Amino acid sequence: MLKLRRLPWAAALGLLLAGCGAEAALVGSPPKPPPLPEGMAVAFNHNPASRYRSPIDGRWRQGDDLEAFVLASIAGAEREILVAVQELTLPRIARALVERHRQGLRVRVVLENSYSTPWSEQHLADLSPRERHRRAQLEALGGGDAVALLRDGGIPVIDDTADGSAGSGLMHHKFMVIDGREVLTGSTNFTSSCIHGDPDDASTRGNVNHMLRLHSQELAALFREEFERLWGSGPLGGQGSRFGLAKESAGLRWVRVGSTPVGVLFTPHRMRDERNGLQLLAELLQQAETRLDLALFVFSDQRLGNVVGDLHARGVAVRLLADPGFANRFFSEVLDLLGLELPDHRCIVQAGNRPLDDPLPGVGTPRLAGGDKLHHKLAVIDRRRVITGSFNWSPAAAHTNDETLLVIDSPRLAAHFGAEVDRLWKGAELGITERLQRKQQRMLERCGSGRRAAA
Repeated sequence: MLKLRRLPWAAALGLLLAGCGAEAALVGSPPKPPPLPEGMAVAFNHNPASRYRSPIDGRWRQGDDLEAFVLASIAGAEREILVAVQELTLPRIARALVERHRQGLRVRVVLENSYSTPWSEQHLADLSPRERHRRAQLEALGGGDAVALLRDGGIPVIDDTADGSAGSGLMHHKFMVIDGREVLTGSTNFTSSCIHGDPDDASTRGNVNHMLRLHSQELAALFREEFERLWGSGPLGGQGSRFGLAKESAGLRWVRVGSTPVGVLFTPHRMRDERNGLQLLAELLQQAETRLDLALFVFSDQRLGNVVGDLHARGVAVRLLADPGFANRFFSEVLDLLGLELPDHRCIVQAGNRPLDDPLPGVGTPRLAGGDKLHHKLAVIDRRRVITGSFNWSPAAAHTNDETLLVIDSPRLAAHFGAEVDRLWKGAELGITERLQRKQQRMLERCGSGRRAAA
């Protein structure tokens, strides 16, 4: 372990993934991935060009091992590991953090308050049916209670109630900072469901996610600054800890990773603050000239829906894939882009809807295993700019949650994310699907002509 921790992150990652790469070379000849920008690595847990043995059941599965990606960064740390992630339930990651703490590294963890209590200490009678199912899954995962392992190992942990509030909208960050020089971030929570699949369902492969490793002292300084705003004085009283709007987040700031420009925005912002994430996204999308690829977990902001519709009208080629569980909800902008609107359970139609008269042909949902979600928050603009992070395209992400939004200007990186959209596009269900038609019919039978516009 001591020898491994002294290795640079690239070498540590190579050791952890060596079996995966070697096996892939033996059994086939996957296309050589395009080159990456200096100082960057990216991994996709549904990547068809690689495979690894699932730690859940030991079977080979397609994809990059995102847990190994995290463990490699932990192994390569020399002084400090800062973790801010909504949920951490993987025991191997918890044990690795505890081991580094015991070796003398400074390790600190921030979680969302909904996931900061050890599940092994919760009483079943106090849990909702959904929470009971989650507990059963974590018990099936084995290896112990990750949050309890952190606590018992002496690692200080706080959540978004440390500032004396009831918590921000969500502490939704997904980042780790290593030694003030490296940032690990993306769309992925440190959970089995987000990486490998559900422990109680062998058919799942994990929510569709990615991770980036970015080697830059400039970038790490911004993420460390954000972490310190959250942390304050830590668990000993929580003085100075700030979450949500109390942080008074700055606007977009640009740094470089190698020679690549990278913009960083931390949220939330007040609605009247023009530096907010939705305003930034609108401005970036409006700069598209020829092509826009989107892969989104949630798409519920009307202004961004309007922008995408306007881009299509002026000839920009749009491909939009949204998570099947959210795409057809009454608040989804996918409906507007398909020329539809649906009422909610009260037969109320959202105010401001703008269903298109000329629906977009390239809008739909990917085919996923039951239980899996499309969890990316991803845009690729003109094959040269990538937008990613923890930031869902929703008002909550902009105005209440603690989030990360990244803008990366790199055709090389865009090629990797474009290939991920290409993969999801194969076999995707486009347009008004049978499922959506059935939902339309049910709502028509329920609401008839009595639908009301929201006040």
